[in-house]
Amino acid sequence: MKSKPWVLGLASSHNGAACLLHGECVVAAIQEERLLRMKRAELLAGESSLAIRYCLDAAGIKASDLNMVVNCPTEPFRSIWMDLSLNPVLRTEHHRIPTLTISHHLGHAVGAFVQSGFRDSAVLVVDASGSRWDDLSEEERATVSQRQMDTCVASQAPATAETISLYHASGVTVTPIRKWVFAKRREQYRGMRPFRSLGEMYSSVGRQIFGSFSDGPGKVMGLAPYGCPRIPVSDFFEICDGEFNYTDGVVERFPHNDRWPLRQEEYRDLAASTQEALEHALMFLIGELRRANSSPNLCFAGGTALNSVANEKIVRQKTFESCFFMPAAEDSGTAIGAAYYGLWKLTGEGRTDALREDSAGRRYAKEEISAAIVSAPGLVASESDDIVGDTVRELTSGQIVGWFEGGSELGPRALGHRSILCDPRDPEAKERLNNRVKFRESFRPFAPCVLLEAVSDWFDVEKGAEESPFMMRVMAFRPEKAHLVPAVVHVDGTGRVQTVTQSTPRLYALVKRFYSGTGVPMLLNTSFNIAGEPIVESPEDAIWCFLESGMDRCVLENFMLAKEGGYGALLDSVVRLRMEQVSVCVNVRDGFWRENGDGAGTGQPFFFSSDADSRLAELELAERYPSLRLSGIYTKFVTKNTWGRTKVIANCDLRPILSLCSEPRTVREILLMLQSNGHSMDEAAIVRLIASLRRMSLVSLTRAGERASATDI
Repeated sequence: MKSKPWVLGLASSHNGAACLLHGECVVAAIQEERLLRMKRAELLAGESSLAIRYCLDAAGIKASDLNMVVNCPTEPFRSIWMDLSLNPVLRTEHHRIPTLTISHHLGHAVGAFVQSGFRDSAVLVVDASGSRWDDLSEEERATVSQRQMDTCVASQAPATAETISLYHASGVTVTPIRKWVFAKRREQYRGMRPFRSLGEMYSSVGRQIFGSFSDGPGKVMGLAPYGCPRIPVSDFFEICDGEFNYTDGVVERFPHNDRWPLRQEEYRDLAASTQEALEHALMFLIGELRRANSSPNLCFAGGTALNSVANEKIVRQKTFESCFFMPAAEDSGTAIGAAYYGLWKLTGEGRTDALREDSAGRRYAKEEISAAIVSAPGLVASESDDIVGDTVRELTSGQIVGWFEGGSELGPRALGHRSILCDPRDPEAKERLNNRVKFRESFRPFAPCVLLEAVSDWFDVEKGAEESPFMMRVMAFRPEKAHLVPAVVHVDGTGRVQTVTQSTPRLYALVKRFYSGTGVPMLLNTSFNIAGEPIVESPEDAIWCFLESGMDRCVLENFMLAKEGGYGALLDSVVRLRMEQVSVCVNVRDGFWRENGDGAGTGQPFFFSSDADSRLAELELAERYPSLRLSGIYTKFVTKNTWGRTKVIANCDLRPILSLCSEPRTVREILLMLQSNGHSMDEAAIVRLIASLRRMSLVSLTRAGERASATDI
């Protein structure tokens, strides 16, 4: 192929993403959540996707220009949701675009390898669950032991899936060495959920402590240093003859549904014990991989590779000479693997240089930033000729600064393009950030963003092992230095380090200037978002996160933003409905309601149309079919945001609040109406609530006294 091919890779997952290549270069890569503004938004290959449109628009091409589309799903390949020919944006059959589908762990492995810069490497992939047995290649199946297969068959589970994979990568090939699978089954349980994989283990503990399979694991890692590992590893699993035998010892210790902040001492020890069990398993796997692989290099991917504490132990163990931890280690990173796998198949060539800067999102022009600033209420904006110097002055005066620069990162780490920055010397900064800005638990730590050349002066690290450009390692502070930067020192004396070089020139210049003025070569860096929300993508996203949180300043490229009048400007903004269609959904426990009253499946939703009174419809349904038990209401919307038409499902009944927005009213008026109806809501709470509705594109906000058509945001 003479011209550079256009290859689109899709991560069809609960944490979906798209990646577009032009030849070996990434033109754009983005998670669906960043555009839909819903945490861990799903991407399905057979449906329309904002991420796909974003990538095509960033390149200025049409779907018909694509030379290949590669899908890397977590769901069965034959599922209708994975059928690329049904995608209304791509229309692959109409445009005669070749398509491929690859297994989930293979996507992880290829993505990590191509970004490592290694010529050859051992690759470890560990997560909760990957592709099913039927979707694995014959080569991959052959690496699974007969003992594992016998165990899965004996369990009579409906499906068997990969959970750990060892590979060898070289050139443009990735060869499976060994794979662990487990029986996927749905179990009725109370208390801690049983687990049969390492990823499930961490997720199960996260749910037990914090009530969330998705957000819980990250919190467990932050909580672990506060406890002691009193629960033996054997209560989690045993490793016998190279096989993992998961036990229910730890599950039986927690038969209740008490969540944090209840049982704090007990849960601290559970977190510490889980971390120890995970590290024990990973050390075993690293040893197995080294014995089966001649390469001195290691790539690690899969959701478990986000455990930066374990990653540091892997580095210090020195089983491998060089280690690469993929920044988008979770499912979104498989979009990169899928795209490069397609490039390999088309050209026989691949990427050879290492990833130096994680900035795969599109860049925003000055005109776009200016338009977002003008449209928002309560802002004071100024353009600066020295934004780095101005930002340092704000930071050293104790201000919390949102930092928006260049293209966004792919994955969960903010690395200086969509970050919140703070002076690490401030002993109160951690508490202020958690309480005023992030709105999250007080034990959650923040990362030190440090000049690479200063790492060995501040951290206990061996010469030659200082690099951690993607915040994927945890290092111990030198005792004589830790007290100087209390905002970024965790309870155990460590920090999740991001090393900065001129590969990220503006961030490097910022930290360097801060160092010149303070003698401290680092800043506090955390992601530009509020807990439970995606990291910001656009200037508009950044402005609204700034307005609804306790940040003091916001930098958008060369613009410095401040707030005018606190919440006043937001409270006086006018709220208007903007969605196209509303449906009310009722969970029917006994099955999916059909016109003939038959049930099929469990827990499926029944949808009401938007042109009926939803409450009357609910009562009518219950009256007509008394055998059905209604288990709650949630709301489904069709709307449109900056990136295109979207569907949004809210896991609660939003009708009461949306009914107050049916006529143009100010946020303050809505607050007074809620308070008069007995709701104990204050100004901060209503601002966050309305801002969440705006984020989901269900309402728009306009400046008080201005026409919606001129200032609709």
